[in-house]
Amino acid sequence: MTRAEDIQRLIIAASALTRMAALTLDNETPSAQWRTLKLLRDQGPLRVGELAVLSRISQPGMTRLVGQMVDAGLLERAPDAADSRATVVSATDAGDDALDAWLARLQDALLPFFSDLDDDDWEAVRRTADLISRKTAMSEAVR
Repeated sequence: MTRAEDIQRLIIAASALTRMAALTLDNETPSAQWRTLKLLRDQGPLRVGELAVLSRISQPGMTRLVGQMVDAGLLERAPDAADSRATVVSATDAGDDALDAWLARLQDALLPFFSDLDDDDWEAVRRTADLISRKTAMSEAVR
């Protein structure tokens, strides 16, 4: 198997894991909401357009989602310090708490699927997660 095929298998497996999580949690909240809160936690306050690009959804779609999340008390808007005509979006304490709760639920729901892993397998999972996290963080910084 080639390295390119290994990357392809990793992407497909990550998608399958995401679907498994969604089905296991039976959560009606759109994944874009959790992705938005995680992006804001990782990147800090962002403009709606930047969020849309990072989330790979249309700007009108992100504007709608941000509006719903502001109404729900999960996000807040503030003037952009670099451009007073623009606004940035950040998570509220309630948004951070909701993300923490969802991540804990996600973790608890998926852990049983991996209960048969031994210590060597867990070390491989840990190393892979560290590597993927590091490489994706680098690509986020390049944007």
